[in-house]
Amino acid sequence: MSPRLRSILAYLALLAAILAFLPGATYVGAVAVATVVILGWGEMRRVPQGVFLVACAGLVYALVADQALIGDAIANVTRLAGLILAVMLLSTVLGRSRDLQRISVSLFDGRPTGRYLSLAFGTALVSIPLNFGSVAVVGSLVGERIRGDGDSPATRNATRAVLRGFGTSPAFSPLSISVVLTLTLLPGLKSASLMAVAIPFAVVMIFLGLIWREPEPASQPLSRNQPAGAGSWLRFGGLILGICAGVFGLSHGLGVSYAHAVTLSCLAVVLGARVQAWLRDEHPPIAPMDRVSNELAIVGGSAFIGAIISGVVLGHIHGSAQLPDWGWPVLAACVPWIYFVAGLMGVNPIVIGTLTGGILGSIWPHEALLGLAVAMVTGWSITAFGTPFAANALIMERLTGYRANDASLKWSLEVSGVGLTLGSLLGVGLTLALL
Repeated sequence: MSPRLRSILAYLALLAAILAFLPGATYVGAVAVATVVILGWGEMRRVPQGVFLVACAGLVYALVADQALIGDAIANVTRLAGLILAVMLLSTVLGRSRDLQRISVSLFDGRPTGRYLSLAFGTALVSIPLNFGSVAVVGSLVGERIRGDGDSPATRNATRAVLRGFGTSPAFSPLSISVVLTLTLLPGLKSASLMAVAIPFAVVMIFLGLIWREPEPASQPLSRNQPAGAGSWLRFGGLILGICAGVFGLSHGLGVSYAHAVTLSCLAVVLGARVQAWLRDEHPPIAPMDRVSNELAIVGGSAFIGAIISGVVLGHIHGSAQLPDWGWPVLAACVPWIYFVAGLMGVNPIVIGTLTGGILGSIWPHEALLGLAVAMVTGWSITAFGTPFAANALIMERLTGYRANDASLKWSLEVSGVGLTLGSLLGVGLTLALL
């Protein structure tokens, strides 16, 4: 009964996120999230358990010291839990697609340089609707090659490409938690302005990864499986564009919050796929949501912790911060490195993002918010592929057998340093130019 109850409660949390505009809905969602985590406690990893316990300590502090902090923190939990649940449902639906399976096969074929770029850009593309599902989909293909042909420079480079490709999504994907959280915490900043800087950064980072690879033979045997044709790419690309168009239309045209817009757009695809299956007289099973305790603990707990800490700090800030002209660029330069160092210590980027956006966003000069936003998403991006505690590194470790400490930190330390430096320079330059 417990798995079924957890699944029902997870869907209740998703429904509460959809109806977050109704009074009390965010509290219902947060209670459902907490109950799912508690019911799945015995199956959880230690890090999510620790995050949840710290969040509970934060709740106790807020109840005793300042109950006004709880409302915004609860709203953050429900909004981000709904977002992650909607993306996971979308991942399940698209994971059944033959187009996606054929695209995954195509990504691994070709010469070393082309294969690396195909895997990196392909993982980045798939990560837009699938989030961590992209690592599972493409990473499974790498794992199959290792099981069939053994460890090789080609499979190690493929692992680098998958991790780095996914690592760019926090910078450029409009559906990523990083972009959603940044735009939520920095009201007034236009998503188009952020994307105009973040997308080129992501492209540059993928090409920079070509420098830090292992030499490998010029050719590899092609897969015997059927690769993707133009139709598969067009259908999948059109689906991604449709989701992104829905997000921008809801957030800009109708004034829906960005997190809410992402949740609704992902669910529209899920429901559309369900209707299409019914029209074909097919009845695919409803995706179970009983194994989401780890994700909800990390996402919800981190959001709650960050909101409480931000509220406490902001309560001690009176008026606008007075800094010399050089102070704001210096802060912008530090932000990407703070993400990375915290990630090396196992701190989830959601915590750092909530603290950075909640604290610095409230005092940052409004006209220069783009500099802070770019520093945030670029730091999150490098942390996502360059630190061994990131979820995608742990997924690849399970799929390929390569230790997360090797695949993320050791193999990409140089490119991480270059990326952090580039992110700092962008933050500094934009802040100086807009002040």
